[in-house]
Amino acid sequence: MTKRARGHDEAGAWPRPSGRVATTKTATRGGNLLQAQGLAAFRGERLVFRDLDFAVAAGGALLLAGPNGSGKSTLLRLLAGLGRLAAGQVLWSGEDALTDLTAHAARVTYVGHLDAVKPGLTVTENLRFAALVGGGRVEAALDALGLRELAELPARMLSAGQKRRLALARLALSAAPLWLLDEPTLGLDVASVERFGLVLAGHRARGGVIVAATHLPLPLADPAELRLT
Repeated sequence: MTKRARGHDEAGAWPRPSGRVATTKTATRGGNLLQAQGLAAFRGERLVFRDLDFAVAAGGALLLAGPNGSGKSTLLRLLAGLGRLAAGQVLWSGEDALTDLTAHAARVTYVGHLDAVKPGLTVTENLRFAALVGGGRVEAALDALGLRELAELPARMLSAGQKRRLALARLALSAAPLWLLDEPTLGLDVASVERFGLVLAGHRARGGVIVAATHLPLPLADPAELRLT
């Protein structure tokens, strides 16, 4: 059962967004690392969602489902500290996660719709650049997403699916415990999705948390679901 988000419009209450009701089924795997309490968000003048509560334990995964415009990408950006909540609180290990945005950035890896690859650099050079921030072994990241044969190609020569694999290979370099993924498998073939599934499973086995927005099935075992409507 959700709690009413704090905040008011001019009439003294949140305007009710038509059909914007969120429900979640949360699996438990120990103590919760990520928690959301009474979240509300606007996009421009429109209330996207409100009264949003969920919790994800160490090693857990949460899928964000719902139609276009329901607030999945907005929620991911808020969890990443890239926007301002209208109400509510995001907690990490029981503490306000967004009080110190620099500290929060160190615990988050966010993969959005854009691949954010540098076209003038080779595949290997892109990953070396990412490794300066996240650490990790470039060779292992190449193998994780099947990029070894493309290692010396400039990123501008890659297909859309190959660029997406390069973007996801940066996850294999990341030691951040919270992965926020927006349509991560878009453009991937079946073999690449399977490889990506191993990367996700490895992160969860190390106690990491995954929150992903998707319209496509993801290779995740026993995820919880938060449906935005």
